[in-house]
Amino acid sequence: MGKPPPSHRATTAHLQAAYPFVAEGGLGDRGVYIGRDLFGGAFTYDAWELYAAGALTNPNMVVLGQIGRGKSSFVKALVWRQQVFGRQAWVVDPKGEYGPLAAASGATALRIMPGGSVRLNPLQTPGASAGETRRGDGDARRRQAELLCSLAAGSLGRSLTPSERTATELAMATVGERAAEPTLPAVVDALLLPDRDAARSVHTDVNTLAADGRPVALELRRLVRGDLAGMFDGPTTPGIDLASHLVVIDLSSLYASPALGLLMSCATAWLQTALQHDDGVRRLVVVDEAWAILSNLAIARWLQAGFKLARAFGAANVAVVHRLSDLKAAGADGSEQQRLAQGLLA
Repeated sequence: MGKPPPSHRATTAHLQAAYPFVAEGGLGDRGVYIGRDLFGGAFTYDAWELYAAGALTNPNMVVLGQIGRGKSSFVKALVWRQQVFGRQAWVVDPKGEYGPLAAASGATALRIMPGGSVRLNPLQTPGASAGETRRGDGDARRRQAELLCSLAAGSLGRSLTPSERTATELAMATVGERAAEPTLPAVVDALLLPDRDAARSVHTDVNTLAADGRPVALELRRLVRGDLAGMFDGPTTPGIDLASHLVVIDLSSLYASPALGLLMSCATAWLQTALQHDDGVRRLVVVDEAWAILSNLAIARWLQAGFKLARAFGAANVAVVHRLSDLKAAGADGSEQQRLAQGLLA
């Protein structure tokens, strides 16, 4: 009887090849082609197929990758190849990288800039008639009020007081009753000149309610008549095609602006309201440079709620960041910002 072969030492990275039965079975072959896995096979992915099969608890995704490592290429390939399966993609693009992909898809990127030719109304439900917008249910009004409070808190750099939040909610309710299509200028006016019935509903007078809402009105006014005017301060520009395979909102002209997170929130809100008219189409909603939103507590809280809501309408959200430390840097250790960012990752 011969000698046994000499022992062989290997790392755990090589052990999978030496004893392959420890390798997982993979995710299957239903979905778009992404690339080759470590074992040489094709790697495919479809969030909705895996969610339906119970392999995922939700279809949302966080994409991590340092500059130059193919992060953007992966997202663009995923968006492009999903079109074969009848999927669509809506992208918030703060760097202007998705214009060529939009052109290849037969679409034109919506370039948003101060004084530009395209406006988006974050308080409107795109695709709804004026009558439908006016009859919006209480949940829609509450979501609109929450967006307003988040934008104001993000601009103020602090949480709103109970009085400020109440004034904002009442202003949104007043505009919702008066106007067929709520807009930010109308809300600002309602905050500065509140309705007597609104004041009476919280047992106060008009002057007191106006004082309560004035800080919020002045911050939101920046989006209406300040340096950020001309983008989200009126009815949505007619003719925008949301049925296109790819809808890109290009915010690159304001990439260096300290208000980038607020503007990305307005754009994301506009897209999320469009999802409420569920037409059965499955969509990827990509938020590139998501750190700009996650760095603010109120807006991060709003984004997390929006992610949960969008799932009910068949959307798979994709948050793109450079590294895990971007999520950790969303706030101080143990802060709510950091917990919200980590919750999005989880």
